Amino acid sequence: MFLRQLTYLIALERFRHFSRAAEHCGVSQPALSAGIRQLENELGVCVIHRNRRFLGLTEEGRRVLAWAKQTLAALDGLKQEAAFAQDVAGGSLSIGVMPPALLTIPLLLESFRTAIPSLHQEVRSAAAGDIARMLREHEVQLGVTYLDQVPVGGAFDVRPLYAEQYVLAGAMSAPVPDGAECDWAEVASIPLCLFTRNLRSRQIIDAGFRDAGVTPTIMLETDSISLLHSELRAGRLCSILPVAALPESVGGAGLRTCPIVPCVAPEVAIVRLRQPNPSAVLTRIWEVCMRLRTDDVFCV
Repeated sequence: MFLRQLTYLIALERFRHFSRAAEHCGVSQPALSAGIRQLENELGVCVIHRNRRFLGLTEEGRRVLAWAKQTLAALDGLKQEAAFAQDVAGGSLSIGVMPPALLTIPLLLESFRTAIPSLHQEVRSAAAGDIARMLREHEVQLGVTYLDQVPVGGAFDVRPLYAEQYVLAGAMSAPVPDGAECDWAEVASIPLCLFTRNLRSRQIIDAGFRDAGVTPTIMLETDSISLLHSELRAGRLCSILPVAALPESVGGAGLRTCPIVPCVAPEVAIVRLRQPNPSAVLTRIWEVCMRLRTDDVFCV
């Protein structure tokens, strides 16, 4: 029962709502509330602020939450280790991916399924700067993010995948320059739809405009790559995207592109938290990552 209470606490912090947390855990709201109160009684501390609604974790609750995530992650590894001894074709894997890299993920997933045919995979979209935290807090087991967003110090294992190249993209009727390249001053006057400013990809783009001393014409900001693609295909706006974040078939999608110079080429990597005893599933997956031919799989 104690482990179930920890699961309730993690769900409550994630959804910040009693009903949604209870639905996620497959229990009634009164059962979840009772479980949280029982946890508080067993620990002798108050872990959440509440009236009729969830108002957040107490300071003690945040410490309990960190311990709960580590405990359940270790238990999940133990379960997978035991299951792997009986069936090497199963297990589960959660991956945190920054939005600009989402279109590359099916290639990774297919490689993982080839190694572990019945692997259950969960993919969560998150800002590049949040993925290291999600790994530390055991919310995900792998991350795909910019290499420069991975903290130094040896806490993480990394496998570089590819270097990004940024291009201006637009419909055939859009004012995309006809030359082999364009500069930031040319792009600044074109109506744009871009990722939101909290995303590292957008910060790289903002730095390009800033270094060129120009102000872009931004009409739409979103963290949804599908919305950016819709705006491009509709011909309403142009966008600046990494090549890996373009629709699969640019020509088939009725789009044309123009590389922007000068622009940095940040490296994208797959990352895991370094652990003394990783699960058998994660060990097998990391072996797959290390064998990837990135020049073939992630050619951009």
